[in-house]
Formats: sequence, C-alpha cells, structure tokens
Amino acid sequence: YEADSLLLEVTAGCTHHKCKFCTLYSDLPFKFRMSPMEDIESDLLEAQILRTNPYSKMLTRLHGKENPKPIQRVFLTGANPFDLKTEKLLEIASLIHTYFPSVDSIGCFARITDSVNKTDEDLIRLRQAGYNGLTIGVETGDDAALAFMHKGYTSKDILTQCKRLEQSGIEYAFFYLTSISGKGHGETGAKASAEIFNQLRPFLIGPNMLTIYPESDLYKEIQNGNWQEESEHEKYRELRTLVENLNISTYFAAMVASNAFQLRGHLPEDKSKLLKSLDKIISGVSEDNLRDYRKNLPHL
Repeated sequence: YEADSLLLEVTAGCTHHKCKFCTLYSDLPFKFRMSPMEDIESDLLEAQILRTNPYSKMLTRLHGKENPKPIQRVFLTGANPFDLKTEKLLEIASLIHTYFPSVDSIGCFARITDSVNKTDEDLIRLRQAGYNGLTIGVETGDDAALAFMHKGYTSKDILTQCKRLEQSGIEYAFFYLTSISGKGHGETGAKASAEIFNQLRPFLIGPNMLTIYPESDLYKEIQNGNWQEESEHEKYRELRTLVENLNISTYFAAMVASNAFQLRGHLPEDKSKLLKSLDKIISGVSEDNLRDYRKNLPHL
C-alpha cells in the first residue's frame, strides 16, 4: 500500500533492537542512527531532478501519459523514524514540502513507544505537517507474549498511545505477528489481540507469520526448551480466530512473503469470505507443504 510513495531514508536500525524474534538489523554495526540532514536533502533533490528531467517526461509519454504523476506521499524508511524528536521530524517535513509541494502526507514505520515522549501538542503539530498513515508493528495484544519477546510495552500502552494518535488525527496501520504467543496459545493470543484492536481504529491490519532464524534470540530459547513454535495449521487457526473476533471496520491484508497464502478483504463485510478461505487452507493444505514453505523462506 506504499507502492506509490517516494521512499526516503531518514534512519537506519531500530531504537529498541531487543525483540527475541527479530534479526532484521543484526548485520548493522550500530543500533540506530539518523541520516545526516544534508543526505536527506540531497536525496530529495535527486528525486526532484529524476521526476522533472526530460528523460523522465519522455518515459511518461511512452506510457501514454502527459506528465509524471505528482508525488503526493513520502514514506520515511528505517525501523522507526517516528522516534525522532518532534523538531527533527518537522524539519524533515519542511524539506519534503520544499522539494515536493504536491506532497500531502508523510508516513513511516513506528513503535508504540515512539509517541510516549511526544506531547499531545507535538502530535497535532506533526499531523499538521503531513505525518499520517503510520505503520506500527504492534505484533499482538497478548501481554504474556509481549513480555516474553521483550517488545518493551504492554497492551495497555497500545490502547493509550493509539488513542493519542487518533485524537491528534494521525491514522495508523497495524502489523500483527501470527504465532508470537507460541504453541498452544495462538488462539488465546488472537482473542486478546482482537479485544485490544476492537477498541481502536487501525485502517489496516496486516498479519505476518513468524519465521524463526537460527541467529535470533528466540531460536536459542527454543533450543533451551523455553518456547515452542506453533504448527503451520495452528498459525492459520490463530489467524482465523483473529478474523472471527474482529468487529471493527478495517482492511485485513496478509500480503507479505511470510504468508504462504495472500489474503485480503474489508472487515466486516468480507469476514465470511476470509473465514472460508482460511478454512480451505486448514482443511486442504498439508502441514508438510506449509512447513516446506516456511523452511525455504529467504530472510526478509
């Protein structure tokens, strides 16, 4: 859903970098850092030139259009750029609007904790500057799983901080991590998550399926007998329980590669269609085939 956005690198790494399942940033020689402002401005200038030079206009005409489509959205890349101080985020927004006056929204990935040190006035100022449509990896509303995985927040924090975003007018999407609760607890975790999500207004809920890599801390926990992964069928039963218990209006989209099957639909109107699709996977696809997909999944 960010396919039309201009991707702008403003940070690298993760401010938290403690989640037991995560190996996304293990190869970085630092924990988290912001790109120099001169690099950000240079990238914006480069994008502006590429957008307006004769070659770009020629390619656009070859595709049957008069001019390149104006850039309306910028997505800041990095694990959680929203953790940057308000004044720095406003400075970045000002640069974006200088180079691309057509931009009307700025999104990024965020952690639940990113807004804790921002006042309500800060959030309103950020919304006025164009920040909207954040993607938050909440993972689950299961407090036991959040604690075990060292996420650094509770389900109550999810409610508190997301309601603050709503009050400031900032919309957001959720990433949900199927199987984070562990073997025998998936459906319980899904119900706990639905109970939290039903009190909020995410415009999208995007499930990812937990894929465990040997370099993760979670792999070590498994080797030590402290945690067990759900079977592939249990993961899909968990996902079914989540869909069944959601009663808010949102777009449900299991799109990324960690999902062996792509599932998407609007809730609540497409709930029965989604449940039928999940039932078909559970009853019609073998555990071995699903496990083969998981075992051969390249690192994300």
